[in-house]
Amino acid sequence: MTLLAADTQDQLAWMGERELETEDIVEEVELLCRVSEGLAERGVFEPQELLDLRAVGRRLGKIDATCRTGLWADALGTDAATDPAWGEIRLLARQFLLTALGDWRQPMPRPVHPHTGHH
Repeated sequence: MTLLAADTQDQLAWMGERELETEDIVEEVELLCRVSEGLAERGVFEPQELLDLRAVGRRLGKIDATCRTGLWADALGTDAATDPAWGEIRLLARQFLLTALGDWRQPMPRPVHPHTGHH
């Protein structure tokens, strides 16, 4: 959610050499939105946080399939400028973080290193 909430320039800087697929990012957030109901029942999310997550999930669900393909950095560079959906998603993600954590400005996620099978 922090990645979606960040300014485009910050997202691109965080991306650096990472080649993340847009679909992978969307799927991760959609998964969080799907499991949030059960997590709310366990007290992980407050009611307003759940409402904010539902709003993010609904908006992600409306993204055209062509906006989900390709690298995230490319989507930010082109689709973000022409497709208002990414701006709307950014605002919804910021609202969730503001509700949940008191500030939408959070440290960017640490990079995930691919598992190589070596211990």
